[in-house]
Amino acid sequence: MAADDRMSERRRGIVDRILGVVRADPELPHTEMLMVVDRAMALRVLDLAVRVAESMLTTGASANDVTLACSRIAGAYGVRPLHVDVTFNSITISWQRTVDREPTTLLRVVRAPAPDHAKLQRLQALVADVEAGMPLDDAIATFDRTRRTAFSYRPIAVVAAQGLVTVGVCIFMGASALLTVIAFAAAVLAAVVQRSMARARIPFFFSQVVGALVVTAAAAATAAAGDAGWGPFVEMRASLIVAGSIVLMLSGMSVVAAAQDAIDGFSLTAQGRVMEIALSTVGVAAGVLGGLHLASLVGIAIPIATAFPLGSIAQQIGGSVLIAAAVAIVFGSTLRTILLSASLGALAWAGWLVGMSLGLGSPVSSALGALVTSFAGILVAHRLHVPSIAVTTAAIVPLVPGYAVFSGLVALVDSESTTTLVAGVVQLAGAAAIGLALAAGASLGLLAGAPVRDTVESVVRGRARLR
Repeated sequence: MAADDRMSERRRGIVDRILGVVRADPELPHTEMLMVVDRAMALRVLDLAVRVAESMLTTGASANDVTLACSRIAGAYGVRPLHVDVTFNSITISWQRTVDREPTTLLRVVRAPAPDHAKLQRLQALVADVEAGMPLDDAIATFDRTRRTAFSYRPIAVVAAQGLVTVGVCIFMGASALLTVIAFAAAVLAAVVQRSMARARIPFFFSQVVGALVVTAAAAATAAAGDAGWGPFVEMRASLIVAGSIVLMLSGMSVVAAAQDAIDGFSLTAQGRVMEIALSTVGVAAGVLGGLHLASLVGIAIPIATAFPLGSIAQQIGGSVLIAAAVAIVFGSTLRTILLSASLGALAWAGWLVGMSLGLGSPVSSALGALVTSFAGILVAHRLHVPSIAVTTAAIVPLVPGYAVFSGLVALVDSESTTTLVAGVVQLAGAAAIGLALAAGASLGLLAGAPVRDTVESVVRGRARLR
C-alpha cells in the first residue's frame, strides 16, 4: 500500500512538473526590484524626460521614438513604470510609485513643428548618454545647451537651399540653363515671401497660397515672353518653374512620420500630421489655381508637355542628389546627414527607374524607390549615428509628383469639356496615389529594416566581446 502511495505521488509530481512548463503559477507574484526614488528626484527626472520628448517631437521625431525616449530617460534613473501619452500637440507622462500614493503627472504642450535634424541628432545622443550612466545634473545641463542651440544655417543659406531644390528638379527634367535660373529666382522669391509671412505670424496655409501665386506668376511671365517672340523664351517649358516649386513647397510634409505614427498605433498624432499635410497641399493647389486663372484672364497660357519630361539618366540622378542634399540643408542636417541623404536620393530615383523599366507604373515604382531608400537608410543611419527619419524624409523628395500635380491643376482650369475635367481629376488622383505610395513604401522599409538593424548590431557586439 505504501509502495502504491509513493508511486501515485511520483506520478503526480511528474504531471505537476509537465504542467508547470505550460501553465504559470497563479500564486507566484511577478515582482521586480525597483530603485527607491524620492518625489523631488522623480520630478526632476520627469521634467527632463518630458522636455526632451517635446523637443524631439518638434524637431521631427516620430511619436514612437518620443515615447521610447521618455521611457528610457525615466527608466535610467529608476522612475518606472512610466505612462506616456503623445498626441500631435501635447505630451503627458505619469508615474505612480505605489498604489497608495498619488500619481505624479506632467503635461507639455508641443509648439508648431520646426524640423531641425541636427538638434534631433543631439537629443538622440543625449538619450543614449543617459542610459549609459550620465548623472542627472549633467543631463539637464546638456539638454539646456542643446535646446538653446541655434539652427545650423543662416536664413540666407536656407533660402538658397530652397532655390536649389527647384534647380535639381530642372536638372533631372532636362531644362535649359536660362529656365533653371528663372526657376531658382522664383523659388527664392517665394521662400523670402513665406519667411516674411511667418515672421508676421500669418498661418502657414496662407503662406503656401501666396508662395504658389508667386511662382505661377513667374511661369506666366516666362510664357508671355515666349508668346511675344523673345528669342530665348520661345518654346521654353515654363511649366517646370511651377513643378519645381511644388516639389519645394511639398518637401516639408511629414508623410513618412504620419505613416509611421499610424502604423505604430498613434492615431491622434497621425491624424494631426495628415491634416497638416492636407492643408499644405490644398494651399499650394489654391495658389496655383488662382495664378492660372488670373493668367488666363489676361490671355496667357502655360503650355504643358503631353509626356512626363525627363533628361538623361545622368541628369536624373544628378538632379535627385541635388534635391535630397538641398532638402537636408533646409531641415538643418549635419554634413554627414547631408551626404547620406544625397546618396539615398540617388538610390530612391534608381529604384523608381527600375520599377518603371519593369512596367510597374509610377505609384508602385515610387513605393519601390521609397522602400529601398528607407530600408538602406535605417541600416546606415544607425551605424553613422544620424536620425534615420531625417535621411529618409530628404531622400524621397525627388519622388514627389510636382509635375503631375501641376498638370492636373492646369487641366482643371482649362476644362472646357468634360473630358478635360476628367483628365485633370485623374492626374490629381494619380499624384495622390504616388504620395500614398511614398508613405507606404518608406514606412515598410523602416519596419523591415529595424529587425535587420538589431540583428546586425547584436552580431557586431558578439564579435566585439569575443575579441
